Amino acid sequence: MTGLRRGALAPDFTLRDQHGQDVRLSSFRGKAAVLLVFYPAAFSRVCSGELTALRDGWPLLDRAGAELLAISCDPVFTLRAAADAETIEFPLLSDFWPHGAVSAAYGVFDEHRGSSRRSSFALDRDGTVHWQVHNPGPEARDVEAYRRALDELTS
Repeated sequence: MTGLRRGALAPDFTLRDQHGQDVRLSSFRGKAAVLLVFYPAAFSRVCSGELTALRDGWPLLDRAGAELLAISCDPVFTLRAAADAETIEFPLLSDFWPHGAVSAAYGVFDEHRGSSRRSSFALDRDGTVHWQVHNPGPEARDVEAYRRALDELTS
C-alpha cells in the first residue's frame, strides 16, 4: 500500500532545502498546517509543471498560513538549479541521502526508479495526516484538490 493512514502522526524528518538549510517537519507542529508534495524529479516536464503551478497558485491556496514543502530524491544542487530556473521560493527538500529514507517512511519511495512517487499529504497543525493523494508518474496533481484539502484543515 502507498501512503499513510488518515489520522496517523506524520513521520518527522529533517531535510536540507535548495539553499542547504535544514528544515524539520516537527518545527511546524502547533503553528501551521503543512502540505507535503513528493515528486519524482526536478526538471522533468510533469514535475516542473506541478512546481510552477504551485508557485503560481500558492497565494490562492494559502489563506490560513499553511506551509508548503516539496520533496524529491534529487541532490540539493539540482534543487537549487531548478528553483533558480523556475523562480521557486518555497522549500524544495532533498531526500537524497540516505537515499529516499523520508519517501520510504511515507510509503512513497519507488525502489525500481530510485525516486519519490507523485504523492501529496495534507497535515493538520498537530502533524496528523488529514488527506493524501497518489497519482501515476505521468499524471499531474490537481492544484484545486490542494485548495479543498487545505480549506478543510483550516476552517
